[in-house]
Amino acid sequence: MPNMMKIRINGEDRALGDVVTLADLIAELDLAGKRVAIEKNGEIVPRSRHGEERLSDGDELEIVVAVGGG
Repeated sequence: MPNMMKIRINGEDRALGDVVTLADLIAELDLAGKRVAIEKNGEIVPRSRHGEERLSDGDELEIVVAVGGG
């Protein structure tokens, strides 16, 4: 498939098509509206930058989703 980007998320390789930014990725992973922390290539990306932070082929991400409970 053309225009496929390969990235690694939490240690697993993934091929993505129409994902351009971290916000796109969050939507693609069905995490929209959830409290997530994202580290991209070893650096934490603030939530305020998710919409502008572009992904590139070969990026390595760690994504943590906060789970409430008690």
